[in-house]
Amino acid sequence: MNNTVNQKNAKAGKGSDSRREAEGRAHALSTVRNIGIIAHIDAGKTTTSERILYYSGKVHKIGEVHDGTATMDWMIQEQERGITITSAATTCFWNDHQINIIDTPGHVDFTVEVERSLRVLDGAVGVFCAVGGVQPQSETVWRQATKYSVPRVAFVNKMDRMGADFYKVVDEMQNQLKAPAAAIQLPIGAAETFSGVIDLIKMQAMTFSEDDMGSQVEYIDIPSDLAGDAEAYRADLIEKVAEVDEELLEAYMDDADVSGEVLLAALRRATIANEIVPVLVGSSLKNKGVQPLLDAVVALLPSPLDVPAVTGISPKSELEIERKTSDFDPLTGLVFKMATDKFVGKLAFVRIYAGQLKKGMNIYNPRTKKRERIGRLLRLHANSREDIDVLYAGEIGGMVGQKLFTTGDTVCAENDPIVLENIEFPEPVISMAIEPKTTGDKDALVDALQDMADEDPTFHTTIHEETGQTIIAGMGELHLEIIKDRILREYKVQANAGKPMVAYRESVSAKGEGSFTFDREIGGDTHFAALTLVVQPNTAGAGNVIDFDVSNKIIPDAFRKGIEEGISDALLTGVLGNFAIIDTKVTVVGGQTHDTDSSEVAFRSAAVMALRDAVSNSGPVLLEPIMLLEIEAPEEHLGDVMGDLNSRRGKIREIKASNDLQVVQADVPLAEVFGYATSLRSLTKGRASYSMEPQAFDPVPPNMTDAILNR
Repeated sequence: MNNTVNQKNAKAGKGSDSRREAEGRAHALSTVRNIGIIAHIDAGKTTTSERILYYSGKVHKIGEVHDGTATMDWMIQEQERGITITSAATTCFWNDHQINIIDTPGHVDFTVEVERSLRVLDGAVGVFCAVGGVQPQSETVWRQATKYSVPRVAFVNKMDRMGADFYKVVDEMQNQLKAPAAAIQLPIGAAETFSGVIDLIKMQAMTFSEDDMGSQVEYIDIPSDLAGDAEAYRADLIEKVAEVDEELLEAYMDDADVSGEVLLAALRRATIANEIVPVLVGSSLKNKGVQPLLDAVVALLPSPLDVPAVTGISPKSELEIERKTSDFDPLTGLVFKMATDKFVGKLAFVRIYAGQLKKGMNIYNPRTKKRERIGRLLRLHANSREDIDVLYAGEIGGMVGQKLFTTGDTVCAENDPIVLENIEFPEPVISMAIEPKTTGDKDALVDALQDMADEDPTFHTTIHEETGQTIIAGMGELHLEIIKDRILREYKVQANAGKPMVAYRESVSAKGEGSFTFDREIGGDTHFAALTLVVQPNTAGAGNVIDFDVSNKIIPDAFRKGIEEGISDALLTGVLGNFAIIDTKVTVVGGQTHDTDSSEVAFRSAAVMALRDAVSNSGPVLLEPIMLLEIEAPEEHLGDVMGDLNSRRGKIREIKASNDLQVVQADVPLAEVFGYATSLRSLTKGRASYSMEPQAFDPVPPNMTDAILNR
């Protein structure tokens, strides 16, 4: 949705009678903030979240990621590895505002947690490492936030570390992310001399007490050696905001010395319109800069009233309808996550966009066309919970015991249903076989896998047709490793797992045609259908397209649904190795019907066989997932790292210096990077680190295709 619409909605909604609030609401809608904390792995998201909880009074002791005591990293696997695996939700209060926070993972294997969180949030805090700057997963989460038009503020963290460079990170945000980043703070010092921040809106400096975990913030005059920089950066900030905000431009034309109040109001409008990304600075670990970040969340990020009304499709009329953020509009909510809790059972995370969700009421699921009664409602704080009676518009909470709901389902009233846009999830790129150690563990393993598949849409389980083995598939080695660990420790199931396998895909390299005539007797009735299809390559990453030649009126519209379903089914299993077919355009160009014998079943079957024929005639190719690898290594080990990448069929994108390290970006086939962490440690004596994310699917070299397909 464009920025103009964002602003128009923000201004129009506040005084609207349709956005009245229920009397039982503890906090006015205008004082609610739903935010996510997003970043590359190890940028300091969870450490920042812990400080937010501490300074807002939610917790009375700061938990540390490196000690395994972080409140938001409550899973045993998170505490052991020092990473966030599952997004954790909590609520805290700051300056009479209710802030609902979701702390998301930074590791690419768990990017689904970021995707579904951003789908339901109104704003986000992007955390960047002052040393690492914009890293691969920074770009991924930033794209995800842009996809959902989520307004953001940025926090440049770890200013206490050697090599920290605030100004470099702002430049990278502008150049690599194409973000309209504008500094609203400047650091005082860097690395061991980092002592506070300069507020460019109030034109004051802030320091944070060392004695009480930074709780006391002292406002002082800007140090004389930084006064000139502060004036220059404030002028630049005013200029950037004035370019996108007419009210500030008018104020600036009247008086170049714009007041802090006027600048802050304009900055809020520009941030909500996604035309400015305010950048703050600090060090969460050293307890510096977090309170001003909370002030910025309250002052600059939108309330549920400031974002456009949610739209969906009416299942009755199939027309688009709009639901405004109001406690008195018809109930509208979205289930964005499922979890299995050992104390309460099945837990559905839900964002309420309109209306009120009350304990004991009946809710309707338009996907299943069934209603369910709400047993319990919860307000969430990591892995603890608080029973509540109602969730109001703009709030996030949990529903307990809903059996019919799954991720992406809409929650609504049966007499006024709506279907919200679903959440898109990436397909798994890696799989492996798993089996119970004993027959007694068989049912328990099935139940455990089903629970985890319900929780995580990027985790799939299937039964191999030929071997009967259970195959699990996910987004990476770590993803499957966590699944195995949870099966053993959380579900107490003993299981053996095979080696990880690449989830290959198929596509076509040329245009080709295929036909099939289905003429059989089924259940005493004759079924007839003849179909001709043309397949051709589609743009890489564009997905599959099914089309009908409009000039061909031979096939009645009544059979189109069956044909589309047959083609979709056939695309799931290719002709080379039963891998899914991607990036292919399928066009129905001809066919034949019978006055009495043609049926939807016949056309569905004919479509499956015609597609297989067409793909076989179109130069089918095997595709493998390519990963973007970013490696940070000391210069003396660069030659060894490069040689190893070449042996893994890697293609170097870029090599750049970052302080005393060399940063290598390369595209490497997933099949070549299994166990890469161990190899890299060996090559560099443990001094290098890397991150990895899926990039694309590329054709497998011809000399390797036969080996993969066992031909």
